[in-house]
Amino acid sequence: MKVHIVTIGDELLIGQIVNTNVAWMGEYVTLHGGEVVGASTVGDTKDGIARYVQTGMEEADVVLLSGGLGPTKDDITKNVLAKYFDSEMAFHEDTYERLCKMFERFGRAPLPSHKEQCYMPTAAKILTNKRGTAPGMWFEKEGKVVVSMPGVPYEMKYLMEHEVMPALIKQFTMQPSVYKTIQTAGTGESVIADRISSVTDALPDNFKVAFLPNLGKVRVRLGAYGDDVEVLKKEVEARVADVVAQIPELVFGYDADSLEGVLGDVLKSKGLKLATAESCTGGYLGHRITGVSGSSAYYLGGVIAYANAVKVDKLGVPETTIEKHGAVSEEVVVEMAKGAISRYKSDIGIGISGIAGPTGGTEEKPVGTIWLAIGNNKNTITYKLQLGKDRLKNIEYIGNFALNKLRVFVLDNY
Repeated sequence: MKVHIVTIGDELLIGQIVNTNVAWMGEYVTLHGGEVVGASTVGDTKDGIARYVQTGMEEADVVLLSGGLGPTKDDITKNVLAKYFDSEMAFHEDTYERLCKMFERFGRAPLPSHKEQCYMPTAAKILTNKRGTAPGMWFEKEGKVVVSMPGVPYEMKYLMEHEVMPALIKQFTMQPSVYKTIQTAGTGESVIADRISSVTDALPDNFKVAFLPNLGKVRVRLGAYGDDVEVLKKEVEARVADVVAQIPELVFGYDADSLEGVLGDVLKSKGLKLATAESCTGGYLGHRITGVSGSSAYYLGGVIAYANAVKVDKLGVPETTIEKHGAVSEEVVVEMAKGAISRYKSDIGIGISGIAGPTGGTEEKPVGTIWLAIGNNKNTITYKLQLGKDRLKNIEYIGNFALNKLRVFVLDNY
């Protein structure tokens, strides 16, 4: 089954909203044995939508659309599809009744625009959307299928999971495929690609490898397609094991594992407590750690010591150390980590201080200079990073770097 994805909306083209729908649909289709052969994003124009529907029909078996089905004037997808499939519009009573019941639960009445939303192309099979007001629509023409869904991500996902994919699986031949993602941190994709080349160069023709870099992390995805899912699973697992054997110290997890989640599991398994002292990251590390459910079992708290006075008063950093070495220095982050341990009575502490940018640097300490210290009552390790001038990217990179180095410190010392 070949699929073309069309996402609709001016907000996607101008960058007002990040287009997560195309990424999710692409992955979901692939995991269910479909082949995504193209993806297009188009604004809220009749000609544009019709053109990309036609393009999708020419190159694929299925065209999946998201967006443009709301009750406002810019939502024109339904009318475009009615014209494309030479269909009249008719009031869909079942959809209106469902909307009335939905609004009744909220103590409201539907607006006239919601009633107008219930006029649907007669050529469409209506797909019930239990997560919102706009139903999905299923069209068929010359053996091809066009499915239109709302652009709201959780509504689109509901329809894909409960209505669209089950029907597509029944109607089209799927090519079974299996994917496994290796989560790594500690070096870049070029180094990893070189180190695992003996494995990837020998992959069979039905295998694919992809490197998906992020700030301080790289995902290595191995996938294979064939006729037997169980055989594919075994083959993929074997190749994954071969890859991991080449880069064991870089691998922190698989598939949806996160650095903060894996760190939490390691701390919990060792019965250890962690405290943080952050300056330039402004609490970002603590936010990442506490984003994991159950993190109170191992995370005690942290100090956002942005001002030097807070470093001194709340963490016990000697004023003389700051005066002599500066707030962004190895000596200060060591004292910050010790202060976090002392203040919270934790087993492990981390101190972070730096110049996140884009301003504030000096010739001696340019923008992007970051110091970290990770330690316990016996041992402290420090790291110096020299990053760029993008503040938000620097903070995210530091977060990933710190989480991974905390994980490594625990494994090395406990």
